[in-house]
Formats: sequence, structure tokens, C-alpha cells
Amino acid sequence: MLFQLYGNSAAMQLVGWVLVFVGLILMNEIGRRTKLGGMIVFVVIPCILTIYFILAHLGMFGGKANPTVAYMDGWFHYFKLYAADIGCVGFMMIKYKWGIGKEKWFAWFPWAIVAANIMIANVSDMESALAAFSITGNLSGAWWASNEGVFIYGGWWNVVNAIAGMINIFCMTGCVHLYTSKDKNHADMLWPDMTVWFILAYDVWNFEYTYLNLPTHSWYCGVALLLAPTFANAFWNKGAWIQNRANTLAIWCMWAQVVPFFQLGSRFAAALPSVYGGATQAGITTMDLYEKAINLYNSGAGKTAQAGEIISSMGITADPRMQGFVAILSIAINVICIAEIIKRSVKLGKSPYSHEVFKDTKDFQLAMERAEQ
Repeated sequence: MLFQLYGNSAAMQLVGWVLVFVGLILMNEIGRRTKLGGMIVFVVIPCILTIYFILAHLGMFGGKANPTVAYMDGWFHYFKLYAADIGCVGFMMIKYKWGIGKEKWFAWFPWAIVAANIMIANVSDMESALAAFSITGNLSGAWWASNEGVFIYGGWWNVVNAIAGMINIFCMTGCVHLYTSKDKNHADMLWPDMTVWFILAYDVWNFEYTYLNLPTHSWYCGVALLLAPTFANAFWNKGAWIQNRANTLAIWCMWAQVVPFFQLGSRFAAALPSVYGGATQAGITTMDLYEKAINLYNSGAGKTAQAGEIISSMGITADPRMQGFVAILSIAINVICIAEIIKRSVKLGKSPYSHEVFKDTKDFQLAMERAEQ
């Protein structure tokens, strides 16, 4: 099993997953269907939250006891929120042809921001691998504690997934061929050449990234969050996967930043992955792990053997088998995807980045049926 989904908490964890999945889809629909909806979700709400974050750090709204300050104060959380939201606003500028969104050079913006986010994740993967290596002198696996309050079991799987992420960047094709849909109010930015080939390669890679580096959050940000835009793209919003992905990521980051207790300690707390062997059976919760990990990180001993000693004292046995399995799956799918792209570009005699290479696929054709010509 990927997750320890059993026992008394399993039913509520499944309910929580459904709530997140459905909630992300509904909020994405509000944000994508009209200009007003997009402005409210991706401009007005983030501005209000920014004021809230600043005031909370100045001592208002509970100060250090505020959930955002207490549990989500790492730079990474804020960076992901604003990076995702900048992507959402940029995509709105392209689809509504606002300002520089009309310029041809700005068509590279989606590729650039996705590539940057993938690279940040790759760096995070390598940080975990290096932390494990510094503790044991090899990549066979070691526990360490991150500034997000998470015990991470780093090892060779992080290196494999980072390589898969590098390949994934070059699996984005037809990068400058973006369109606005002809739906009412020009609802979507379409990237037709971003077909199921890339989506599958990205989803498996990104799931593994969250599974390795945000394990206690991965039930939501690695499963529900990834499936929501893929589901929408598959059934009613063909060609707009990258827009859906940015929208749902920004929405989830806003929610998680303001209501972190939902996945940490509520009755819907995220299911633990299998790497924390025996944790659920022992009654160890996500909040228990958070408190131990953040205390260790704050003591300055996050990347020491002490992390393993703490985990062991809790009765947890490291079980990285699924981490390794998904890492191999991640690189295999990305190698297959890039091989297909190379084959197609050679056949066409054109660059796969400035030209579309998946024109003969059903995904591409269905997306183009929605595009303004």
C-alpha cells in the first residue's frame, strides 16, 4: 500500500480526500469560467491573505499561536502559494489578452514558470538525498527533519526522481502554441500539445516528489490535488490541463496556509504513507510527527542521526519500498515520454518546443476543437 489507510481513521480520511478533490474542482470552475471569478479567486483573495499573513506575523490574529504562523511559516509554503498564483494571473493575461499577455514572447511564460517549479522540486529532492548521504555516507536511506516539520526518509529514490524531473521539463512541447477557447467569456487558456503523454509523466513524477518530500501532506497534495486538474482535463476541459493545474495548486496552497490543521490534526488528518512503518497501528498521528520533527529542526539537529533515533523511539520502522518503486516508475514514464517526443520531432524534422508534435492524437484534436482560430 502507498498509504496506511486502515483503522478507525480511514473512513474520515477518505471523506476528507473527497472533500478536497470536489472542493478543488468547484473552486477551479469558479476561477476559470469568468473574468470576475478569476479576479476574485486569484487576485482579491490572495491580496487579502497577504495582509492577513503580515498582520499575523506582527502579532495580530493570535500571533505565534495563529495556525499559519505556528504550522506553515516555512519559506517554501509561501513561495509555492505565490508562485502558483503568479502562474494563474499570467495565464489569465494570456487567455484574456491583457497587457503583455498579447505579446508573442509572453507565450513562453507558461513553460518558464512550470519549468521553474519543477526545478525547485528537483533541488528539494537532491537536498533530501544529500541530507541522507551526510548522515550515513551512502544513499541507502536515512531520516532527517525538514523546516516544514516533516520527517523525510531520503535516499537514492530522490536522485532518481530528480532526474525524472529534469527529463519532464523537456517533455513540454509546442510551448508557444497557446490558444484562447471560444467558450463563453473565453474561459480557458489552451495548450493543445500538452497531451496525456506529458500529463501522465508529470503526475507520476510530481506525486513521487510529494510522496518523498512532503509525505505527511501527500494524501492531499500528492493525490487529490494532482487528480483534480487531470479529471477536469479528461472529461470537460480538454487542452486546459496546465491552467487547471496552476489554479488548483494555488487554491490548495491558500487553503493549506490558512487552515493547516485540516491535514495535520483534524478528524480529516492526512493518511500517513507507508514509509512510516507501523505508525498508524501504534496510534501515531501526523501531528505527533510534526511536533517531533519541528522541535528537532529548530534545535539545529534536523540533518543528523538524531532524527533516526527519534523515529525509532516512536516505534516506527522505515519502509521505503514504495518510495523506490514509484521513483523507478517516474523515471521510466518520463524516459518513454521524451523518447516519443524525440521520435516525433525527428519524423517531422522540427523542434518539438517551437512546433506542435502531437497533432495526430485525439487529445490534441479535441483541444483544437475548442480553440479560437
